[in-house]
Amino acid sequence: MGKNKLTLITIGFASCLGLFSLGLRAAEVNLSFDHFYDHAEMTRALQALEKAYPGLAKVESIGKSFQGRDLWAIIITNPKTGPADRKPGYYIDGNIHGNEIQGGEVALYAAWYLLKNYGKTQLATRLLDEHVFYIIPTMNPDSRDYYIHKPADPNSPRSGLVPYDNDRDGTADEDGPEDLDGDGSITQMRKKDPNGMFKAHPKDPRVMVRVSPGEKGEYTLLGDEGIDNDGDGMINEDPPGGYDMNRNFGYNWQPNYVQAGAGDYPFCWPETKAVRDFFMAHPNIAGAQTFHNYGGMILSGPGAVNMGQFPAGDKQVYEYVAKRGEKILPGYKYTIIYKDMYTVYGGSLDFFYAALGAFTFSNELDVDPSGPPLPYMEERPSGREVQDETYRELAAEARMLNEMFYHDNVLMGEQYSDWKPYKHPLYGDVEIGGAKKFSRRVPPSFRLAETCHRNAAFVLYHADQLSRVEFDQIKVTKLNGGLCQVDVTLANSRVSPTITSMALQKQLHRVDRIQVKGPGAKILAAGYLMDRFRNLTRKIKTQDDFIWLDNGVPGYGKLEVRLIVKGEGKINLVFDSLKGGYKVKLVSLE
Repeated sequence: MGKNKLTLITIGFASCLGLFSLGLRAAEVNLSFDHFYDHAEMTRALQALEKAYPGLAKVESIGKSFQGRDLWAIIITNPKTGPADRKPGYYIDGNIHGNEIQGGEVALYAAWYLLKNYGKTQLATRLLDEHVFYIIPTMNPDSRDYYIHKPADPNSPRSGLVPYDNDRDGTADEDGPEDLDGDGSITQMRKKDPNGMFKAHPKDPRVMVRVSPGEKGEYTLLGDEGIDNDGDGMINEDPPGGYDMNRNFGYNWQPNYVQAGAGDYPFCWPETKAVRDFFMAHPNIAGAQTFHNYGGMILSGPGAVNMGQFPAGDKQVYEYVAKRGEKILPGYKYTIIYKDMYTVYGGSLDFFYAALGAFTFSNELDVDPSGPPLPYMEERPSGREVQDETYRELAAEARMLNEMFYHDNVLMGEQYSDWKPYKHPLYGDVEIGGAKKFSRRVPPSFRLAETCHRNAAFVLYHADQLSRVEFDQIKVTKLNGGLCQVDVTLANSRVSPTITSMALQKQLHRVDRIQVKGPGAKILAAGYLMDRFRNLTRKIKTQDDFIWLDNGVPGYGKLEVRLIVKGEGKINLVFDSLKGGYKVKLVSLE
């Protein structure tokens, strides 16, 4: 990755040659996924896609970040197969945390893959004919650019860049870390100290391990490199930002004294407010995906135990999709946030699902590239006299040794700074060194494309499992008095229902409906067809020319209704679902 210089987007022009009849492609956009796109390059990439595929893609700004950068969304569908708002929508965002940058590349890759393969592959063509994709590659362009272009460590900056007074001294962001050794990253400081709590590992002196009780130490670890900018005797206690956008969404939000970084109130920052407004302006969004890093996890809610359990039907959908995701993403594990990881209040995942009714996953991208503790790790000591804490320390040492092997023999030293002496104004003689910012959490350049492709494949699989409803059977029977009995069977060939069980329980949005359209057409009576052989029905209240379907169409299931219709000639039967699409069937009443 070197200094992470960004390569330019190359646009190669290719003849359409009648590739498909829509005439949508004037050029092909060749994007490389071996580096990280800063905001300027991401802007150019999205605009290039819009220009090359004007019939499929539209780029718009949904708002501005705190520092004034556009929050870009690319909206992708085939408008010739129907308006976007009448199709099931799928939402993708990435990089809500500034250092978790590869989510932006995955989101961009998904957009690029769909567009370049429209008319070439069955999946891409069907998805854009039947769905609309709303993709926001980066929610946090300010911190993203900071992370790419300025000295940073693997874990920060995480927050947005609205000034935040972390140390409560009345001044914001005045004492952050500095790149004292000039290597382009914020690494670590250590000081030789016979009374310190750490020593060099005997197998690799670059690795610091804690000394045993009574053992003489060699070093004191001083944390990130930096100086005392505000003269309060502490270093790096007030870095840029200091809050968490993914604790700021307005579902199950808790204030700062419960969960640090939540902000003064839900949606108090421009980025989270813009995403909220965009999502709510597109109520047809039925599925969603957010991208974080790292750990190789396919996450679903609940984010906190106080939310209770998801309804059984929705839980089955999540498990069905996630278990297949584990096969698409080797090494990733399906994880329930509060149960298997930690508590999150006010996260976007819970907001999208529990407040807006969209099945939502959040992937923690990439597993540890240095591998598991073996071969350095010996067998776990047995016996009750050995505490778990001892084992964890041994495992941590093994991981650090593995990491150094990885730095030396895979990354070949590119993402590691050897310890070097430095004269520190507060601590005196210290040494600075350690892992650079692109060494952890993000994949190396040679693995980024695989991260993008496999995670995009999971996204497209999930999108393809949104409800796909068709008129399966329609039977018309003439009755006396100019009336007709119309038996309608709606079939859903995907695992997702047209409306989540959570949305039904909480009445989050309108339910589906069937409508008749034609001269003088009117529904006089209707019922769910419970048993067609015995003609048993359960009454449905009619609304002149339409009926509400209280429970939607189930996943991998059918819904049968009987209509008593007044009319003649030909009418249109319309299935209208907010999140399940809009279908029209011409029916003759003769």
